[in-house]
Amino acid sequence: MVKPVKRLSVKNGTDYRYREFTDPGIGLWWLGQAGFILQFQKITLLLDPYLSNVLAMKYRGKKYPHIRMIDPPVAPVSLTDIDYFISTHSHSDHMDPGLIPVIRQNNPDCLFILPEALINIGLERGIPKNKMICMDDGRKALLKENISIYGVASAHEELDVDSQGHSLYLGYIINFGELTVYHSGDCIPYPGLQEKLNSFGIDLALLPVNGRSDILRRYSIAGNFYFAEALQLIYDLKIPFMIPHHYGMFKFNTVNVNDLKKTIDEHNLECNVYPAELNMLYQMEGFYDW
Repeated sequence: MVKPVKRLSVKNGTDYRYREFTDPGIGLWWLGQAGFILQFQKITLLLDPYLSNVLAMKYRGKKYPHIRMIDPPVAPVSLTDIDYFISTHSHSDHMDPGLIPVIRQNNPDCLFILPEALINIGLERGIPKNKMICMDDGRKALLKENISIYGVASAHEELDVDSQGHSLYLGYIINFGELTVYHSGDCIPYPGLQEKLNSFGIDLALLPVNGRSDILRRYSIAGNFYFAEALQLIYDLKIPFMIPHHYGMFKFNTVNVNDLKKTIDEHNLECNVYPAELNMLYQMEGFYDW
């Protein structure tokens, strides 16, 4: 009997030569925070990259100065042959106003995928209207013949909408042929989220696990899933693979990756969890077991 099989493998010490990725399936590289490069059949997507230092400049001298714990793992000027720049919401560590002009200059054909509620912010940050693909909760767009993207509302920490009812925070379900990836953007659990995701047969979830706190919320710093909540979501949806992320960037809003690994080692998890690390290639494949 023909049986479809999915597999996620991790290759240590692999840098960001995404243009050289010719293996089957999807290649993923973590950029820090919520950012990823995804490569599939020579199509390259940037997803929520933060590679500038605009937040350190914006919050210099403030209580939470947003000083980077890590340098950008790739130089922005080296990012060429980018087909899509995808943002889940307008926060600068997801829709980097320092990076966008560099991508525009070096990738004139790049299209920018963003929530419809952010059209004006996109224009302010230098994205021409004719280069935007505008998304919303429940909206689908076909990017290439075998790549599509679907918007799912995210709660950061609320399900906020603009005056027209368009979601301010989105996650995206991206289908690459027979492989399906979900990046929630910044999100916490909310009633109805599982129902929205249940029918997509998600293979890999990219979920933020830095948690949240009342103290940070007082300074308008909204939070995300706790690791236990992210695990519960993928258990309930029977998602076989997860890469937790959104840590290691700012000291005031992170978790220790070693603690995540310890939790994974100490529990007999029903899924495969690979905490995001720099300079590693995560390869997602789908094939048939004859």
